Amino acid sequence: MIDALFFGVGLVAVAAGVWRAVRARRTGAGAGLATSLIALGVALFLLADSAQAVESRLYPSLGRLLSNLATMVAAYGIEVTVAEIGGVADRRRRSRLTALAVALVVLVAAFFSTRGLPTGIGLFDELYRTNPTLVAYIAVYTLYLGFAVVDIAIVSAGAVRAGAGALRAGLGVVLVACVFALAYLVGKVVDLVADVTAEHPVARVCRGAFSTVDCALSVGFPALSVLLIVVGLTLPALPAAGRAVRDARTRRELRPLREHVVARFPDVVRLGRAGATGRERLLTTMSEINDGLLLAGIPPSTPAAAAAQVLAGAAPAATAEEVPADTAFAADVARLRAIARAVRGARSGGAASPVR
Repeated sequence: MIDALFFGVGLVAVAAGVWRAVRARRTGAGAGLATSLIALGVALFLLADSAQAVESRLYPSLGRLLSNLATMVAAYGIEVTVAEIGGVADRRRRSRLTALAVALVVLVAAFFSTRGLPTGIGLFDELYRTNPTLVAYIAVYTLYLGFAVVDIAIVSAGAVRAGAGALRAGLGVVLVACVFALAYLVGKVVDLVADVTAEHPVARVCRGAFSTVDCALSVGFPALSVLLIVVGLTLPALPAAGRAVRDARTRRELRPLREHVVARFPDVVRLGRAGATGRERLLTTMSEINDGLLLAGIPPSTPAAAAAQVLAGAAPAATAEEVPADTAFAADVARLRAIARAVRGARSGGAASPVR
């Protein structure tokens, strides 16, 4: 059950991160978010019981160290991402990076300074009392994550008040994730104090992610927190994804009309790249079509049916009825799509062949 939870949430995080990485490569933005999501997924993969058993063959409890390092890198990336979304990316940038570097160095040094680490699952409950290096390890790890979670929560709260729509909803989900993360960190502090002060500390065994309060705090809550962070940081991207789908559909509908216009007026073709994003490619296509329509004597105020007749050579441009023009992007898209449909209808209805 626990492995399924970690691998399942990890898969969601890695898949979302890869999708964002592909988008970042195309648009030049969002690489930090992609890194954060992938690091979160990798951390959960490494922390799964079966994965730790394999990693422990290389070095005792190595999976615990690697997963903790990945978690801290992911937390830093989320800090930066939320700060960028909130418009305060330059604020405390150096302090965030310095805190991460110090925490990573301390964790690695404390881990490899500890002797007698357990093989298999990296549970240190029984070792805190006799290994001060492990106390330093878990204390620095918890403090760093607490610093990161509080920073994320503060920036998210400020951005929620100023945001709207999907951005506000996404950051609201991130705030809920911070609550679960803080509960997990408080639970770790309580467990650490109990293990250090107990005369005979005993490692806990979880039969399920929410089988007991301790298991919920140490297993279920971090998994829920990661899942909510993935959802919260993905929600603001959904409107852009929907727009990309609509733009791609519009480009497909306009392609025959563009080919027709370009065949008559080759000079309208833009030189160089059509654009890095789908919206830029759509704007290039629309600009080429509009230039071709003007060269054909079809002004923006010409109705779609009349424009199709002119393009088909069935009517001169001078006879086209004019209506009030609207230069807004959405209206221009609707106009060109209507002309494209009218041209297709004229062709299927046996209209005259275009004059070239």
